[in-house]
Amino acid sequence: MTAEPAEPVRRRRNGKQLEAELLTAGWDELVEAGYGRLTMESIAVRARTSEAVLYRRWANKDALVLAAIEHYRTVHPVADADTGTLRGDLIARLTAVSRARAPFFAISAATAFSGLSAGTGQTPAQVRAKVMGDEARPHSRALYLRAHDRGDLDLDRVPAAVLELPFDLVRHDLLMELEPPKPARIREIVDELFLPLLRNHRAVRTSLD
Repeated sequence: MTAEPAEPVRRRRNGKQLEAELLTAGWDELVEAGYGRLTMESIAVRARTSEAVLYRRWANKDALVLAAIEHYRTVHPVADADTGTLRGDLIARLTAVSRARAPFFAISAATAFSGLSAGTGQTPAQVRAKVMGDEARPHSRALYLRAHDRGDLDLDRVPAAVLELPFDLVRHDLLMELEPPKPARIREIVDELFLPLLRNHRAVRTSLD
């Protein structure tokens, strides 16, 4: 007598592993379907689970999408190069961020413009801070802290808006061009805009001129 094939064993998912898989499914659905067409049902289908499982963790699709964006950024960090100089670090960082974050930023910006903050109960600024993570706190950027520790930069003299300027300009270019800025553009941002501002605040060593 021929034995019937055994049914596949279902792998039970729970805890952080399950949540990570749900958030990955949310991000993948956001990329493929877009924010407007995305639903809790479509995410549940992609994740091979039920809507109830999603609702036990997130109140609505906006909360889930925001968490999915935050999760994607966290599990796909941008490498941080230590070149030994503020200028070198900044050019390397802006180049790496623009290349690695171009698709992420385009999707996240389109999602935010589609009304994501409305369903999260948070302001657009709060949503941005969650999406960008430590990139929303300029004084905590590793490259600036290294420059401060080397004595190349006095963080106490520099307003946050100045420190964030290079990254704001790169994000602006990504949004407008939908592709990473050219190397010449990144050097222009650093050499012609950012470093002169630092010198005006007497926050950068003259040896960096």
